[in-house]
Amino acid sequence: MSDSNIIPPAIPPQIAVRSATGSNLPLGATPDERTPIVGLAATVEAILRQPRRVMFQLRQQSQGSLIALLLVTAVLCSVIYGVVVGTFSGGPQLWEAPIKITAGLLISALICLPSLYIFSCLGGSQARLVEVFGLVAGLLSLMTVLLIGFAPVAWVFSQSTDSVPAMGALHLVFWLISTYFGLRFLHNGFAHLSAQRSGGLQVWMIIFLLVALQMTTALRPIVGKAGPFPPPEKKFFLTHWSECMKK
Repeated sequence: MSDSNIIPPAIPPQIAVRSATGSNLPLGATPDERTPIVGLAATVEAILRQPRRVMFQLRQQSQGSLIALLLVTAVLCSVIYGVVVGTFSGGPQLWEAPIKITAGLLISALICLPSLYIFSCLGGSQARLVEVFGLVAGLLSLMTVLLIGFAPVAWVFSQSTDSVPAMGALHLVFWLISTYFGLRFLHNGFAHLSAQRSGGLQVWMIIFLLVALQMTTALRPIVGKAGPFPPPEKKFFLTHWSECMKK
């Protein structure tokens, strides 16, 4: 047999590799990202599955409706999770805990919003204040949606234990996990806003965590039996936690 009759082995065509998030592409590079987000269900789906789509829509002139949807999602989810927290003690906590959790998240975000905008400007970002506010709304929305995912687990423990420190620690773990993913969304959002330095953003994340943790003490009690509001004395959150652990 001559060499000319030998058929060379077929070489499979190379497939272009792209990251799952498409982070190597500019925002709006795909048709899906340019599709407007309409309705609460679509907002939840987008914040979980298509965060780049949310980031792109927040940079458009009609971002007001999306910001409203993100805030409504955050409020509804935090209220539902607050009801689950209130089932631990029942009574007035069934309505006090949802109000305190929702108010604490919104107030913490509003308190920290000016410093976030300042840090973004110092980092070289050209983002407008409304865009920064939209990213914060996305942060809250993603946090609270993830808390809803933890709600069934929290309910099981709330019905099977009487330990306030244990339930408080469990809710804190769930909150920290949700906050991590929310802050990651915020970080990725600023990465697409031409921010040249991220040191200020990292400092802001620490500030946001401290403010939110202190808010849990300022609005106490959130877990446990209802008490007088506002609390009769001022406390640092670490002091309050250490006292609760000794009970």
